[in-house]
Amino acid sequence: MFQILTLALLLVTSVNGDEKPRGVAYDGRSLIVNGNRELFFSGSIHYTRSPPEMWPEIIRKAKEGGINLIQTYVFWNIHEPVQGQYNFEGNFDIVKFIKEIAEQGLYVTLRIGPYIEAEWSSGGFPYWLREVKNITFRSYNEPFVYHMKKYSEMVIDLMKKEKLFAPQGGPIILAQIENEYNNVQAAYKENGKKYIEWAANMAVGLYNGVPWIMCKQKEAPPTVINTCNGRHCADTFTGPNGPNKPSLWTENWTAQYRTFGDPPSQRSAEDLAFSVARFFAKNGTLTNYYMYHGGTNFGRSGSSFVTTRYYDEAPLDEFGLMRDPKWSHLRDLHRALRLSRRALLWGTPTVQKINQDLEITVYENIDEHMCAAFLTNNHTTQPSNITFRGAAYYLPEKSVSILADCKTVVYNTQTVVSQHNSRNFVPSEKAKNLKWEMYQEKVPTISELALKNREPLELYSLTKDKSDYAWYSTSINLNRHDLPMRSDILTVLQVASMGHALAAFVNGQYVGFGHGNNIDKSFVFRQPVVLKPGVNDITLLGELVGYPNSGAYMEKRFAGPRAVTLQGLMAGTLDITLNVWGHEVGVSGEKEQVFTEEGAKKVKWTPVTGTPLGPVTWYKTYFDAPEGTDPVALKMDQMQKGMLWVNGKSLGRYWVSFLSPLGQPTQSEYHVPRAFLKPNNNLLVVFEETGGHPEKIEIVTVNRDTICSMITEYHPPNVKNFESSGSKFCPVVEDLKAGAHLTCPDDNVIEKVEFASYGDPDGACGNFTMGTCTSQNSIKVAEKYCLGKHTCTIPIERVTFDEPNKDPCPNIFKTLAVQVKCVVPNKN
Repeated sequence: MFQILTLALLLVTSVNGDEKPRGVAYDGRSLIVNGNRELFFSGSIHYTRSPPEMWPEIIRKAKEGGINLIQTYVFWNIHEPVQGQYNFEGNFDIVKFIKEIAEQGLYVTLRIGPYIEAEWSSGGFPYWLREVKNITFRSYNEPFVYHMKKYSEMVIDLMKKEKLFAPQGGPIILAQIENEYNNVQAAYKENGKKYIEWAANMAVGLYNGVPWIMCKQKEAPPTVINTCNGRHCADTFTGPNGPNKPSLWTENWTAQYRTFGDPPSQRSAEDLAFSVARFFAKNGTLTNYYMYHGGTNFGRSGSSFVTTRYYDEAPLDEFGLMRDPKWSHLRDLHRALRLSRRALLWGTPTVQKINQDLEITVYENIDEHMCAAFLTNNHTTQPSNITFRGAAYYLPEKSVSILADCKTVVYNTQTVVSQHNSRNFVPSEKAKNLKWEMYQEKVPTISELALKNREPLELYSLTKDKSDYAWYSTSINLNRHDLPMRSDILTVLQVASMGHALAAFVNGQYVGFGHGNNIDKSFVFRQPVVLKPGVNDITLLGELVGYPNSGAYMEKRFAGPRAVTLQGLMAGTLDITLNVWGHEVGVSGEKEQVFTEEGAKKVKWTPVTGTPLGPVTWYKTYFDAPEGTDPVALKMDQMQKGMLWVNGKSLGRYWVSFLSPLGQPTQSEYHVPRAFLKPNNNLLVVFEETGGHPEKIEIVTVNRDTICSMITEYHPPNVKNFESSGSKFCPVVEDLKAGAHLTCPDDNVIEKVEFASYGDPDGACGNFTMGTCTSQNSIKVAEKYCLGKHTCTIPIERVTFDEPNKDPCPNIFKTLAVQVKCVVPNKN
């Protein structure tokens, strides 16, 4: 009875001309939107991680990829940076973002948090919340629940005011409260259980016109749906904790976010597709790709050690370009599942286990002539053959074949028939030969710093999220008998820090840099230093790389220097931790805003020469917007660590000197949105913390004009060759043979065939290699079908490449690998 009441409660109706129900309901099978069951293919896109000028194009490409639902968090710390002062302008205009999604005909899942994690500073909590008296985040704690409810109510009221919920005719069909609370609930004991019950009741009490969800919350209260996050929810999700709740997957990780010092993160299109097909075969009806477009952590928005580039391996990369085959293989999967939609939503499922690796799942409604089947091979290395309803089917290793009519294979997760591409960074011809100027920060001494304390102050509470930087300085008076007598022995400065990094100076001279990492943020800096008889100034630049974003008791995290000693003095080790320290938040260039046109006039700049350049230095130059319309980036290979601005807008942190175990920077290129640029005289400002070579910074454009196909003789035809209408399923072309399909981005055309091999080639797009056998006509055939065209198809037929008696390898299964270069067509 409770479930029936819940369903009735959630089904909000409004009477219009045709009296169709409007609103969202659900049962154990699926969501029901405006009276209709639907399959949902959702993508996470965060409005904060791209400028508004990019939103329409990113959403359009998501829609082209088969996405019908966009998921976004609401970011408390950007909307209420100061208690009671709200900001929903520009990049933070969530209403505009949601209306753009609606304009393009898509739905929205609104994850209001207020805790969001999201590799976002403080998990979305504003800094001022940390300083509320007696507060404990994410617990049944009176100060916290008061502020959480107040914020949640503000967000819900804004959405209602703008009529953005589905019962009001808007696109929002789901809302989420809290985020992955099971990860920390045990730490709060009874207050954790009470909090999660309170949060669910509070959310439903604020608005009950759409379903509320909680991700990774096994024991979710009855009024909310528990959902899965992970890579393989078909196998890891224990299912909804109620018979009337559908199986929803809120985060299917398209790769993994990166922190500075990490190697690249990858997840294949095949593995993603396999996970989704398995989930839908096992009663799933909604999957969300986290992220579908990751974007950029502008300013200081990223959490501890997280790179400025966010989820670049998503189907749409950081620059909003389609990453194939991930984007296109998932697009084809969505089409295959939509071809099976009626059977999946109204059929009865049956599962037949052939053995421990092979299984057949059928959704069928005989009376309505609906049938769809999933043939699954779970073995990770061995392909197999399977017989289903009298027909034999070949299943590659770790794959699912989708039979949209229980007869025809329209898609296999392991066989990619869509195209691939490779990303190129091209040096700009218009934005080169830059003329750099510099301004160096003065290293302060204790006498110049107004804020004094006996010991170094904790860095988070000192900076209050106003800057990544804070100066610490003390002085020590030594006589010559205190110093080492031998010339080959130096005193060692040791700083034990709770994170994240520091630059050290003695008597105004730079002596070194130390840092932690995402796993162990604490570190010990040790460096020999030259001290002198008399007063010695010891100054540290404490550095943060974002606030923490996860775990229990986030309000009780600490950073900055905690113990400072001088080792190797004649009297032994001298602890100067309690020596009285001066402090100052930020560096002077930040205060003067030298990254703006007006601020740059407040300091004296000098030309950069070929001499070695020191730490804590600002650099500026001007450049014209690069040619064309491709995205723009900065290649920072020869810099170290710091911050970037263009025309006063922060591009975020860079850190090129922190190498991964592969010996390469985690991120070398940094996105400059075209929306930030003027046609001419764009001001580029760099704050370098430890020393670099600004003259080697390169401005580049970014494209994916290298496109490829790698397809075998046994690949199924492209799913776009089929359609279904009612109970009818049929091909839309006469010839269903597989082929290599290539389409250039935008209106570009194929200028050159860079690689072609029909035989047994190997490798990946941008890095193909010849095998032991290839047709000598491979290049010629590819050129015949593709040169000068925007799109082309090369048939996978042996007679196309070789006469029967001239086939160099007639006894092997053939593969065709093709790589072409697309260019803007010549309009003359």
